[in-house]
Amino acid sequence: MTTEIETTETLDVTGASCPIPVVKTKQAIDELDAGSVLEVLATDSGSMSDIEGWADGTAGVELLEQVEDGDIYKHYVEKTE
Repeated sequence: MTTEIETTETLDVTGASCPIPVVKTKQAIDELDAGSVLEVLATDSGSMSDIEGWADGTAGVELLEQVEDGDIYKHYVEKTE
């Protein structure tokens, strides 16, 4: 079901709750070059809608995929510019 996405960096925010996953994701994306893909690992189920909403409203990023893997929610965010 999951396509193989080549990631540049992994951000582990497991154990953190809203708004920390989004805040840390933004900080990590800001450090990456255009074309880089950030894998975000979270345990907060709210991160699914939170990160999607953040990506939809943020220029220069694209949410490629979200995967629920047991207790871990994986988000793949590309910096597009």
